[in-house]
Amino acid sequence: MKNTALTATHEALGAKIVPFAGYNMPVSYEGVNAEHETVRKGVGVFDVSHMGEFLISGPTALDLIQKVTSNDASKLTIGKAQYSCLPNETGGIVDDLIVYRLKEDQYLLVVNAANIEKDWNHISKYNTDFNADMRNISEGYSLLAIQGPKAVEAMQTLTSVDLSAIKFYNFVVADFAGIPHVIISATGYTGSGGFEIYCKNEEVKQVWDKVFEAGAAHGIKPIGLAARDTLRLEMGYCLYGNDINDETSPLEAGLGWITKFAKDFVNSDTLKKEKEQGPKRKLIAFALEERGIPRHGYNIVDPQGEKIGTVTSGTMSPSIGKGIGLGYVPANLSTTGTKINVQIRKNLVPATVVKLPFYNV
Repeated sequence: MKNTALTATHEALGAKIVPFAGYNMPVSYEGVNAEHETVRKGVGVFDVSHMGEFLISGPTALDLIQKVTSNDASKLTIGKAQYSCLPNETGGIVDDLIVYRLKEDQYLLVVNAANIEKDWNHISKYNTDFNADMRNISEGYSLLAIQGPKAVEAMQTLTSVDLSAIKFYNFVVADFAGIPHVIISATGYTGSGGFEIYCKNEEVKQVWDKVFEAGAAHGIKPIGLAARDTLRLEMGYCLYGNDINDETSPLEAGLGWITKFAKDFVNSDTLKKEKEQGPKRKLIAFALEERGIPRHGYNIVDPQGEKIGTVTSGTMSPSIGKGIGLGYVPANLSTTGTKINVQIRKNLVPATVVKLPFYNV
């Protein structure tokens, strides 16, 4: 297992450390519900330095990115970021990612930790046609997610830029916590606002310490990956490996909005046909009508008792106090209001297909 530059810091704080995507990562500090509430109502900090970062540069950088990603990266101006995915050749998804335009001909791709090698190999395969400059800088960089409604106010003293002026999915490269060149990105995986901070490994301890000094008056706390999962699930954000994978198409997963057919990309012809015909199954959000906690892998059953799908993500929502989840079902059973059941051990627990997000911030 690899460590992040802050693993010793998390251990000193009493975090429960677990193996995750090849790293020793903090899963919780004081408990998932308390940490979840901290982010929803205040401000919390995640160490997500296990994420991967690729620099794609040169005159053909955009051409390569347009080929391997589903979204239209030509819309990006310097200082803007874009959620996208890497389609594979068989209708599924290699990974989901964020694309940042750093300079005229330089982009940063931020990918999931467990997929760094897979993504690198996939993009490299297509780069033989473009010969863009590719650098895997994952090992040298750290990433902190400072999330919650108090994030702007709590962090403003650490930078000369107006944090409130950075719009969602925009970023600046500026001074932060005494470090001159840091990416401050108005992105995150919680739905409660805030920033993601990219810096070098040797800088992150200083950033972490200054962040907690500045945030002390606002009740800032460290947050683990368990709360990150409950927060993202309340918003209906997909998790790679659960809700999307090599066998799920972006259209099935409700990611048609990041699948742009104004350009040619990997497997775009097949996905275009799927869009025209309509996907045969769809990712739904559901809420349980009775007590219970849906878990990954549980069966979704129709009112007649027939299995129609599988839960891909599920939890007890700390914000709404209900069992919630995502899962794939036939398209004709995916409309809001449809009644289904989730098999929890021997019990069929009634549930209803609902519209996302589960929780309105």
